[in-house]
Amino acid sequence: MKHIRGWMLGLLAAALLIAGTFGFIYSGIYNIGADEPHTRWVYTAVETLRDRSIAVRAKSIAVPPLNNSDLLLSGGPDYAEMCAGCHLQPGVTSSELRDALYPQPPDLTQPSSKNPAELFWVIKHGIKMSAMPAWGPTHTDERMWAMVAFIQRLPELTSAQYQILTARGAQSGEHDHE
Repeated sequence: MKHIRGWMLGLLAAALLIAGTFGFIYSGIYNIGADEPHTRWVYTAVETLRDRSIAVRAKSIAVPPLNNSDLLLSGGPDYAEMCAGCHLQPGVTSSELRDALYPQPPDLTQPSSKNPAELFWVIKHGIKMSAMPAWGPTHTDERMWAMVAFIQRLPELTSAQYQILTARGAQSGEHDHE
């Protein structure tokens, strides 16, 4: 009898939790506006979900050699065109677009905690409910690996080096979309 009562209480608790969750979601009480930060527990839950999802999916990605100067040169113009507005460039600490986003995108001029496979996965697939688009449908893997190679070197670049590396491909047309 005690065993059955325990099961009943467990089922009741689960049903109440599910009903409460759906009630909370459908009530509209939680402000999803980007101009008001998440509560700490929501931010932590979403951040953990994002980081674990990326790590699990990137685990099986084979990383090609990224220390090729051609990759750096071809990744620079794409980064300048598609990424710098949100993720910054050397010598720039904010942008109008970046300042309006919540959560704020990582500053890629600083060393990243993401490994190359994780960076590639994020570039290719994007991140839901953020401003990070999925570039996979419009870009080849080679172009995305070039961006990864560039991003890995970005924290070491001066403003002048950045300008040289991002302008070179633009002059030759390498950054034209496919």
